[in-house]
Amino acid sequence: MGRATQKIRTKYSKPKAIKFPDFYFERNLWNKGYKVIAGCDEVGRGCFAGPVIAGACVFSRGKKLTYKSLSLQGIKINDSKKLSCAQREKADKWIKSNCMAWGIGVGSVAEINRTGIVKATNSAFRRSIKALMNTSDIRVDYLLVDAFYIPYIRNLSMPRNMHRSVNKKVKEKRLYKFSGRQMAIISGDEKSLSIAAASIIAKVYRDKLMARLADFFPDYGWQNNKGYGTEIHRDAIIRNGLTRHHRKQFVQTFIKNSAFFPVRSKT
Repeated sequence: MGRATQKIRTKYSKPKAIKFPDFYFERNLWNKGYKVIAGCDEVGRGCFAGPVIAGACVFSRGKKLTYKSLSLQGIKINDSKKLSCAQREKADKWIKSNCMAWGIGVGSVAEINRTGIVKATNSAFRRSIKALMNTSDIRVDYLLVDAFYIPYIRNLSMPRNMHRSVNKKVKEKRLYKFSGRQMAIISGDEKSLSIAAASIIAKVYRDKLMARLADFFPDYGWQNNKGYGTEIHRDAIIRNGLTRHHRKQFVQTFIKNSAFFPVRSKT
């Protein structure tokens, strides 16, 4: 095994079965001297309408949190898709009151239509990290990201050796030593509390935004589908056309591949 992928030797060096998000990755990095570790995640990447939203969240090292201890308080921090709306709302308030810092970044529909979803998502990630640092006056030392690396972040470079930190098939936690200051974790919102918290605050923010947009465009059901391509949403697009909040190229490509009729634009 090359030097860049040698496993960090700690008391957690043996792979640990994954049950709920915890501070496994954060703890290993704290032990290596990194003080401020941010978890990052995005929501809305695969939607027909609305922006892509990224969240970033930092917990202090002194926080003694476990999934069980949080559950006793009625708080659930996990992959946001696994929680009900009420659970996310409650967790969102708790996270913002108890974390060291948090931030939200937006990749607008105009940006998605102009540059593509990948670049817009990366921009949203960078904005969330910038917002976190600007509002809290702290400097992030290391990033834990759900599935992806984020390019072009000053002082938080991607690793030179792009190895995944988690074995996806057996779902075991494996921590590697990288030359950069980011770690991409497959299904990270199910493994890292920081990433799970970031996914929740991003999801709550985006859901509220789509509900507000639904007041102006009631035909598309955004208050329920949040901009995702449900059958109701697809039927509404065929009947009413696309709005300025739709990701035009993505929707038209989907419709073409799905043998639907072409749709017109609606302002």
